[in-house]
Amino acid sequence: MEQLILVDENDLSIGAMEKMAVHENALLHRAFSVFVFNDAGELLMQKRALSKYHSAGLWTNTCCSHPRPGEETAFAATRRLQEELGFVTPIRKVFDFVYKASFENGLTEHEFDHVFVGNYTGVIKPNPDEVAEIAYFSMEKINSLMESDGGMFTVWFHIAFPRILSWWQKQAW
Repeated sequence: MEQLILVDENDLSIGAMEKMAVHENALLHRAFSVFVFNDAGELLMQKRALSKYHSAGLWTNTCCSHPRPGEETAFAATRRLQEELGFVTPIRKVFDFVYKASFENGLTEHEFDHVFVGNYTGVIKPNPDEVAEIAYFSMEKINSLMESDGGMFTVWFHIAFPRILSWWQKQAW
């Protein structure tokens, strides 16, 4: 059984618990979201596999998940890039945020989410158990889609995207 790291509002570990129990009880836990850009400044997005326990079939950032107890968050983010998309690239943390969202299946995400960015232009080998589809989107296209069809994106992407967009606008592409 996969264990998640329970945290307080300052991201201090206060224990661990089985993943589904954490989501059934809406407990605050550590998570990460990775945003990988190509050399043109386009964001690698993934459409979540239809078998995911929530937000199935929705578009979201490159990769997201939870570190294991005793695992550094950046290491976990790199591990999940490899597991979900078949590549590794250097990443760095740019911000974090806390959010809470309930889903129709009765589960709740209540996450202290660490956001990492990276750059990659090589071969991508999506894991079909995790990822239904991948595509690079321009930030302008994402912004337009968020306004016209926001329901196609995950809840946490709606929260993180404005901050990523602000960070992205300061980069020299």
